[in-house]
Amino acid sequence: MSAKDAPPPLPEPLLVEVADSHTHLDLQSGTVEEALVKAAAVGVTTVVQVGCDVKGSQWAAETAAAHEHVHAAVALHPNEAPRIVLGDPDGWSRQGAREGGGDSALDDALAEIDRLAALPYVRGVGETGLDFFRTGPEGIAAQERSFRAHIEIAKRRGKALVIHDREAHADVLRVLDEEGAPERTVFHCYSGDAAMAEICAAKGYYMSFAGNVTFKNAQHLRDALAVAPLELVLVETDAPFLTPAPYRGRPNAPYLIPVTLRAMAEVRGIGENEMAEAVAVNTARAFDY
Repeated sequence: MSAKDAPPPLPEPLLVEVADSHTHLDLQSGTVEEALVKAAAVGVTTVVQVGCDVKGSQWAAETAAAHEHVHAAVALHPNEAPRIVLGDPDGWSRQGAREGGGDSALDDALAEIDRLAALPYVRGVGETGLDFFRTGPEGIAAQERSFRAHIEIAKRRGKALVIHDREAHADVLRVLDEEGAPERTVFHCYSGDAAMAEICAAKGYYMSFAGNVTFKNAQHLRDALAVAPLELVLVETDAPFLTPAPYRGRPNAPYLIPVTLRAMAEVRGIGENEMAEAVAVNTARAFDY
């Protein structure tokens, strides 16, 4: 294993227990149990496991059912919806090449997400939203239809809505306004600037910050974090992605939350315990556990 692939070392433990508000244990190496033990050793005692397609959402629900400190969110990722409708000739999404199934296939997938969203240990509907980075103009209609359906499911099932917003800020905010956002709405891996943070704050949307808040080129994220109301701030890994500096490029996992949380406390000019207490309370409130 090269140094680049090696897992980063365990950070100093937090004194206040916190939650990783967004992780993908199914994409990480090792077992769920190993990941949870390592995380708990540094004070990360709860995780929200997020599904991105039907199979991943079923796995998230099963994993949450089996582990007291794992909560699930279920959804079709914004990039998954167009693949279901139009097909995925490259098999990009780990499912092999797929033929397009049209709108009826999307309806079937959404019906399964709705069924899973009713389960008690499923606390969120997401990650859903819009992604104009990876999906071209031909896929936007499917993305938006899927996003609107997820908003409806979250409201009807009384669950948090977890938003994936990539290069689509204005459209995500527009759809939320048009549909009426659920009572608890979380912008996962918040990617907007300070001006957008003020819009989210006015609407009561949670903003979850990931390891990229530590990247040199991410001053806009630190500016957003500086103006976001503390009671609306969450922390996440989005592991195995977005590993915080100085470990950028190496595999991420929930046990690295303390690295990001300490950087966030520094941006806010508060102690790490105060930061940890805030995100712990906020995550429990956002996901109603």
